[in-house]
Amino acid sequence: MTRAAELLGLGDRELVALVGGGGKSTLLFRLGDELAAAGKRVVLTTTTKMGRYQISDLDNVCWSSDTQCAEAALSKPGPVMLLTDGDDHKVTGPPPEVVDQLYASSTADYIVVEADGSHGRPLKAPAAHEPVVPRAATTVVIMVGIDAVGQRVDRAVHRVEVAYRFAGLDKGHLLTTEDCSEILSHPDGALRVCPRTSRVIVAVTKASSETDRASAAAIARQLENHPRIAACVLLDG
Repeated sequence: MTRAAELLGLGDRELVALVGGGGKSTLLFRLGDELAAAGKRVVLTTTTKMGRYQISDLDNVCWSSDTQCAEAALSKPGPVMLLTDGDDHKVTGPPPEVVDQLYASSTADYIVVEADGSHGRPLKAPAAHEPVVPRAATTVVIMVGIDAVGQRVDRAVHRVEVAYRFAGLDKGHLLTTEDCSEILSHPDGALRVCPRTSRVIVAVTKASSETDRASAAAIARQLENHPRIAACVLLDG
């Protein structure tokens, strides 16, 4: 098992959905590289949109939602990036029901899905139509960059109007660990769309100092007794 997979507690076969803010694409490609290097058959995809630049260096891209295309690509070294459309700026992947079918019928050991967008913000308070999580997801990772702590809420949070409602904040408020925990675990947030049988992990990223790590530990303590969240982990570089 790879370092990132160990930290997330992944099993032998999983459909992993990455939501929230704070480094989803970085974790997507990290899991793909680490798991493929460990001999696993891995499909990476998105149910939203990604920047075209993010896939420019990838060698194994399947431009189809057809299972046969994915299977052929899985016979090659490295992770498969599964996409369905794109232009010069953005690429898109299959809808969540196609990801569910791929998980049910393909030989992939792992399918990792970027299932949310955050416009580069470290924290996300999702709108009613977000995130776009496949129903077959076995693990949902809700991500947050620890650099949200201490920032103004209107600068750190994507969908800030939703965050105001979730945590009762105003525009000039400086985010605390408690605010982040409340937004991450709000019942109308990402937890609303997590499949009932999935494990839910909160992953804290970008902790580069002792102060950051103390803030990450505080968020973990605040979430440790939440009935729906299995663990809060610190993802190192």
